[in-house]
Amino acid sequence: MPKITYVEAVNIALKEILAENAKSYVLGEDVGEYGGAFGATKDLIVQYPNQVLETPISEAAIAGVATGSAMAGMYPILEIQFSDFLTVAMDQIVNQAAKIHYLSNGKVNVPMTIRAAIGSGTGASAQHSQSFESWFTQVPGLIVIEPSNAEDAYRALKAASSNLNPVLILEPKALYKQSFDFENLTPLVIGKSEVKHLGNDLTIIAVGRMVNLALSIAQQSVFSIEVIDPITLSPLDETGLLQSAHKTGRVIILTDSVKQGIASELASLIALNSQAKVKQLTAKFSPVPAAAALEKAFVPNHIELEAMVEELLHG
Repeated sequence: MPKITYVEAVNIALKEILAENAKSYVLGEDVGEYGGAFGATKDLIVQYPNQVLETPISEAAIAGVATGSAMAGMYPILEIQFSDFLTVAMDQIVNQAAKIHYLSNGKVNVPMTIRAAIGSGTGASAQHSQSFESWFTQVPGLIVIEPSNAEDAYRALKAASSNLNPVLILEPKALYKQSFDFENLTPLVIGKSEVKHLGNDLTIIAVGRMVNLALSIAQQSVFSIEVIDPITLSPLDETGLLQSAHKTGRVIILTDSVKQGIASELASLIALNSQAKVKQLTAKFSPVPAAAALEKAFVPNHIELEAMVEELLHG
């Protein structure tokens, strides 16, 4: 089975989209000759010189240009190097791109994809390592996806490229250099969760890079643990998540963002709509530390997850 890195999968998808759609183009800071901050746009400007737009250092301008061109019939794919700087483009993304289809009574579409590197794990410290998934899931009109592996990163980009709505794809930067299987390239269904490991005793609903931690536990455990990846955080596959909760009766919500974010939304869904016992394992409520040891302690780990599994099954 072939293996490639997460960022290579993103690069492959981008090249295919540019080749398939003459109206598509990539824009952002350093996306041209430099190949992007993490290498996701490597060689795009060589192969598709007329479909790569280098921009000034202004996330507001990048999102504004993308929104306007999408309204005019183009398909922009914008890179925000660090998801923290989505905050600089909140007006363009939240108040404009996500609202225009509704405000135009369905007459205007805004087909665009926003790629943003999210989360901790690279020593980038407090201003370049945050996880704001939940902020954007609160915005009707905006699709939010967080792929946990190379296959899903590829599938997410390809699915977004055929959607008429703005799609925000949050890519866990800690996964960029990790290698994954690259064989299941079936079309991703936006709004549909996927069971990554079947089980009957307990469900782990894991988000982003935490899916891999959950799988490592599930594959080694003497218990039958189901791992389910929402993939799309908005619209959320409530039916699929609840089916797993009903089946096992015990649920752990696992994220590398703070408890007050998407973890609370998922826990609320389970608690209000099932009889399952539910617990959360999340990042600490703190700015993300720069020191490697502190950053590692900031997010859930193998020992903490194993202990929570034991507590839910025997507590």
